[in-house]
Amino acid sequence: MNTEQTRLQDLSWKKWGPYVSDRQWGTVREDYSADGDAWNFITHDMARSKAYRWGEEGVAGICDDDQLLCFAVALWNKKDPILKERYFGLSNPEGNHGEDVKELYYYLDNTPTHSYMKTLYKYPQQEYPYAWLVNENKRRGRNDPEFELIDTGLLNNDQYFDVFTEYAKNAQDDILIKITINNRGAQDCSLNVLPTIWFRNTWAWGYDNYVPELLADSHGVIEVYHKDLGQMWLNGEGSPELLFCDNETNTKRLYGYDDGKPYYKDGINDYIVNGADTVNPKKTGTKAAINFDITVKAKQSHVVRLRLSKNAKNDFTDFDAVFNARITEADEFYKDVQKENPDADSVMVQRQAFAGMLWTKQFYHYNIHHWLNGDPAGPKPPASRMNGRNSKWMHLNTKDVISMPDKWEYPWFASWDLAFHCLPLARLDMNFAKNQLMLLVRDWYMHPNGEFPAYEWDFADANPPVLAKVAMTIYNLDKDNNEGKGDTYFLERIFHKLMLNFTWWVNRKDAAGNNIFEGGFLGLDNIGVFDRNAHLPMGEHLEQADGTSWMAMYSLNLLRMAAELAVYNKAYNDIASKFFEHFIYIAGAMANLGDNNQGLWDDTDGFFYDQIRLPDNSTEKMRIRSLVGLIPLFAAEVLDENDILNNPIFKNRLKWFADNRPDLAALVSRWNEKSSTGKHLISLLRGYRMKMLLKYMLDENEFLSDYGIRSVSKYHLEHPYETTINGVNFSIKYTPAESDSGLFGGNSNWRGPIWMPMNYLLIESLQRFYQYYGDDFKIECPTGSGVFMNLKEVANELYKRVSSIFLRDDTGRRPVFGAYDKIQYDASFKDYVLFYEYFDGDNGRGVGASHQTGWTGLITTCLYKE
Repeated sequence: MNTEQTRLQDLSWKKWGPYVSDRQWGTVREDYSADGDAWNFITHDMARSKAYRWGEEGVAGICDDDQLLCFAVALWNKKDPILKERYFGLSNPEGNHGEDVKELYYYLDNTPTHSYMKTLYKYPQQEYPYAWLVNENKRRGRNDPEFELIDTGLLNNDQYFDVFTEYAKNAQDDILIKITINNRGAQDCSLNVLPTIWFRNTWAWGYDNYVPELLADSHGVIEVYHKDLGQMWLNGEGSPELLFCDNETNTKRLYGYDDGKPYYKDGINDYIVNGADTVNPKKTGTKAAINFDITVKAKQSHVVRLRLSKNAKNDFTDFDAVFNARITEADEFYKDVQKENPDADSVMVQRQAFAGMLWTKQFYHYNIHHWLNGDPAGPKPPASRMNGRNSKWMHLNTKDVISMPDKWEYPWFASWDLAFHCLPLARLDMNFAKNQLMLLVRDWYMHPNGEFPAYEWDFADANPPVLAKVAMTIYNLDKDNNEGKGDTYFLERIFHKLMLNFTWWVNRKDAAGNNIFEGGFLGLDNIGVFDRNAHLPMGEHLEQADGTSWMAMYSLNLLRMAAELAVYNKAYNDIASKFFEHFIYIAGAMANLGDNNQGLWDDTDGFFYDQIRLPDNSTEKMRIRSLVGLIPLFAAEVLDENDILNNPIFKNRLKWFADNRPDLAALVSRWNEKSSTGKHLISLLRGYRMKMLLKYMLDENEFLSDYGIRSVSKYHLEHPYETTINGVNFSIKYTPAESDSGLFGGNSNWRGPIWMPMNYLLIESLQRFYQYYGDDFKIECPTGSGVFMNLKEVANELYKRVSSIFLRDDTGRRPVFGAYDKIQYDASFKDYVLFYEYFDGDNGRGVGASHQTGWTGLITTCLYKE
């Protein structure tokens, strides 16, 4: 093992990491309003003055894994009205396409133990255009693009600083910090660099009265003391000014009353910006900053060095040597991870994607019982809260480091996002990936009824049940890495909890008991013509092709798990048989069998559709060609001959269905026919239906883009789908980028763009079908081209298209950057990659949340390699 892999065996190396959120304001956790308006209860403008209850935020921040002590970088360009202590962005009501961070920052490098980390923030030298960004986006409508910082022109003449923040650990509690400020402009320019350290305010809750302390020692060093962390010292090189205040809410500024506290959270801000007498002259408090007031020469750089350590004698003698060693070790680690990738540009993109995955770990604390009832020392929450958001999740009590979708836009976990995150994370840190999956099935996350928490805005929403698929994928990866020895303890633990969740789905999401499921929004936001969570006025309900297909996939995932566990414990033979039976009946329901053509398959179009079941039990198909109809491709499992021969109970059940229910057996693809390689395929799709779906999927006038598979067919650009339900008209058309609908706030769009997780699953399904069909089964790709490919070649074609979003083309452009020439060609921009939430279905431009390395981090597994 290399040095970093060896460190992974010692959990204490992860005590400190990038666990500080990019945004805490505007979250559900911090919302104590009567109306549940989280975006306005604490705004960006209030954030500098408000001590948070549940977490902390900062620029390039780090903290310990209990978030008792935090460190981050603050800046002031001598012109802004406030310090840059947190990233600025628009709230959901402010943005013309929902919430959106309006800063340029990049996660450049990180190791699994966070022994080395690097990030970049681009800070304008002119006054930051806070009001301009708000007002211009407010003026624009949903059919207009978002107005970004790059659109203001403030960066066009290179009048900005590149602020690189790097961390290198000499030991678990000895962290070296280097802040390099590059002046990209043609004029010398001054700024204040204010590395800031503070305690999370736990003493205001009323459970104990212990207050930790920061103070200046006799050598100009900040002394840190907390009863749970012990004593530490933060040393800044040189003789900079030390500033102290308290991490306390400024009640005078926010609420108009004086609570008697002398120094507030915004004290350092007011002292630097306004010259106010708001820092403690005794140089003690619970928040402190080291003030480096510097001038950086034109086109030159300035380095600020600090050290946070448990040893008061640590200085800067070995600083460069430690940094060089950690960087070398990081390179060695990634050389092993990326050894099969020969392309330099692809390696760079992949490494930044991995860095983003590791930087978006976040300390996440949310105790619903305390949140609903309030703290002893705090005001009692409004009575409406007890029947409002998340009130049925009283058991939920999280206090963990969790992989987040995007620490600014989505600084809270979502169950299916988290599952996808674990796939690239498993390539870096297998134990962390397993532990993340296990979090969701623990008693203090999973509801007693078996439901998994969806996401903070509504834990009771249903996310697609992908956890089983990911757990099995990670198990197999781990097994391959350990010479065929699988972690059956992990597999068995998670399998039992997944069975409870499966039962919840069967009991709660199949209203008619007909094996057709109504999952609701299922994470796909506005993919339908109306909110799929909505209760229809006349008692109708929506039966979903995707919800039903996810359950078919779930059945096969659990079958696969049971078959694996049966090798070690024959008691699981029965369980494998049970989940095969579930799958068979779901397949029958989807295929119209015996239901007067009321299943989800449409023979006329050769496609799967959602449908509305009316009170008289008749149905109306929602003829929208979308991912909803391609998700049946995910429900496929390949079994070896021995999987069946070694499981007599399962084998006999397969034979029973073949003999007694040939009508059902005929719907399921090839499960009783062994391929030339000794494989059996269990799938919702026999050859004809699979070919029909692939014909649509691989048609460049439908789903196939130059950059992957679209979420809605381009057919609907000229042929919008329209329907009338109880006198109300609904319509949907192909919109390749930003949403033109306010459904779900409008910050995400599933009506045309390319989404990485769905492309990953489609590629993975094609590879699985290829395992059974081999080279002889070919499909036209693209449809109408006259070129025929086997399914492995089709998967590779999708790899190429998805990869091309991020990789330079022949002209040196990266489609992800869109039409911004400065970002495409400027040496200080062109190799810093952002991993967006989704991508324009026509040109590959990044759209939505700009740091969604979470599931867009799946590109690390999808980058095409010859």
